[in-house]
Amino acid sequence: MNTRKSKGLLQRMNEHKYLYILVLPLLAYYIIFDYGPMYGIILAFKEFNFAKGIWRSEWVGFANFEEIFRLHDFWIAFRNTIIISFGRLIFEFPVPIVVALLINEVRRKGMKKFYQVVYTFPHFLSWVIVSGIMVNFLGAFGVLNQLLDLLGMHKVSLLVDPTYFRGLIYTSSLWKDMGWGTIIYLAAIAGINPALYEAASIDGANRYQQMLHITWPALKSTVVILLILQIGRTMSSGGGGFDQIFNLYNPAVYEKADILDTYIYRRTFAVGSSYGTSTAVGLFKSVINFALLYVANRTAKRLGQEGLY
Repeated sequence: MNTRKSKGLLQRMNEHKYLYILVLPLLAYYIIFDYGPMYGIILAFKEFNFAKGIWRSEWVGFANFEEIFRLHDFWIAFRNTIIISFGRLIFEFPVPIVVALLINEVRRKGMKKFYQVVYTFPHFLSWVIVSGIMVNFLGAFGVLNQLLDLLGMHKVSLLVDPTYFRGLIYTSSLWKDMGWGTIIYLAAIAGINPALYEAASIDGANRYQQMLHITWPALKSTVVILLILQIGRTMSSGGGGFDQIFNLYNPAVYEKADILDTYIYRRTFAVGSSYGTSTAVGLFKSVINFALLYVANRTAKRLGQEGLY
């Protein structure tokens, strides 16, 4: 029976061999850059020695985890990661949905394309450029403080004030990636049958009622999937958090801005920590992300949604 199944599989692969050839580069990419390096996870349980290499380095069990759990800075980074990630869920995640719904209500196609271009363009700017713009505007000698000085008002130090820094993280992230996030939702909306809107219009439904009873139900499954993925990136500060925070933060705001990704970077390259403890932090982060992804997916399925798997 197994032999017949194997022959059937090989026959189908032979029939569609060109499609499999097209998949090979992508498969090779994931094997080389994603699955291949995973053996390095064992560094979390070893005392790495450059001379001996990864495999021959001494096993230390959970000693690296015990070390990081004793560090006060680790728990500050852990707390900041949780707070910033859930802040992104509350303040950032709903905005692209609302923007996509509003753009869809614009009647003129030319204006729709204009809004999409305007909102999407900042995404293609790197965080190095965006952080430079923010420093030029909000820094100690930036445009804002120069203007306040001309008006005889007190200068403000937004980039070095922990009180305002998280707000700057959310607003700058929204400005940069809000339009990019709307693309997926607009693509889902584009797949809705126009006949549904025509029928609703004939029945007397206004634009708001059409959006509520046609657009939103068609969009809901996409929103749920992206929400699950967002929750699965919680310990990475909602995803893409390292580039933004690394280019914006400074020692004055470490207490409010330092996340696990930037903490790992500083301990590995700046402080000179062992690779074992840095890998332990990364593994700790990945395990929690996996657990949150699993719980979010199961919760979505229990609520009647499709989920990821």
